[in-house]
Amino acid sequence: MSFTVIIPARHASTRLPGKPLLDIAGKPMIQHVYEQAQKSAAQRVVIATDDQRIFDVAEGFGAEVIMTSATHPSGTDRLEEVVRKLNLEDDERVVNVQGDEPLIPPALINQVAENLATNSAAGISTLCEQIDQIDLVFNPNVVKVVFNQQGFANYFSRAPIPWARESFGEQGAILPPGAQYFRHIGIYAYKVSFLKDYVTWQPSMTEKVECLEQLRALSNNVGIHVDLALETPPAGVDTEEDLQRLRDLMLAL
Repeated sequence: MSFTVIIPARHASTRLPGKPLLDIAGKPMIQHVYEQAQKSAAQRVVIATDDQRIFDVAEGFGAEVIMTSATHPSGTDRLEEVVRKLNLEDDERVVNVQGDEPLIPPALINQVAENLATNSAAGISTLCEQIDQIDLVFNPNVVKVVFNQQGFANYFSRAPIPWARESFGEQGAILPPGAQYFRHIGIYAYKVSFLKDYVTWQPSMTEKVECLEQLRALSNNVGIHVDLALETPPAGVDTEEDLQRLRDLMLAL
């Protein structure tokens, strides 16, 4: 199984500026992500950044790093610049691993890469997990996904989907018996040919309304394969509280 991992790492973060360089158990966060990706079956792991400080630190611990534009409108656009600079062929696969997930399980990286390779109708593969807490179903920061019997996405939304007409009433919401809800896990494998097409398309109405890049792909009839994750990934780092929790966990390990 041959594929490349690309780790986007931006210095500008609204809640945690300089997040990729924050120290966790004696190493910058981006180094932890890189080392987890190196444990996967990827033949190549590349860090993509628009910041010289991140570039220098990543080079310092031996990573392959590519400097990208700071003006990309989305993370997917940044990936396309990287595959172009790497001269990757259209039929090659890349896995996008977020730079703020220092405990990303290597098994999940392999899973999305393998799923993309075995589902020829897909331009993208991604993962999900079942959720059974009503507060998560209604949380707009938890992206939900509905997929068909062949494992291809019908839609992604920040709203509760499917909408349970009889159970989500004015008197309070309960999960209806037999209904299944799935949280989207934001790890993707892409065909290089898809990335080249993606940057030529205008943002779709649904993408702009939901603020979800993958909806541009669905609007252009790209198949997105969705699979239940082999294991639950630890939460990423978005806040100071997340950072401290992860520091405590890493020190305990």
